Amino acid sequence: MIGGGRKMDKDPMQNIAGIDRTIHSPARLMILSCLVVVSAADFTFLLNQTGLTRGNLSISLGKLEEAGYVNIKKEFVNKMPRTLIRLTAKGRKAIQGYRERMQWVIDGLDSDALK
Repeated sequence: MIGGGRKMDKDPMQNIAGIDRTIHSPARLMILSCLVVVSAADFTFLLNQTGLTRGNLSISLGKLEEAGYVNIKKEFVNKMPRTLIRLTAKGRKAIQGYRERMQWVIDGLDSDALK
């Protein structure tokens, strides 16, 4: 059993097929990787850390929010708009499950075949 609540399969191909596609996108994986080490981040911080365009970051955050992996709060600070993003408990559990599944897949590779 992995963090996301799904069972590991003995067949490595099924483990690859079971990877959470919401997280597996490079843009969303970069965002979640940033959020897992901070309590919260604003839009500009994520923009700078990931190197994504504003549009790509916005769309990716929307998909993560839709999945319940992040919470997005829009507010004003000194009359300036600020978007604050936090990883939810569900998101933390999902990224842990993703990590475990990817490790399982990598560990299942035949290292002799990779030489």
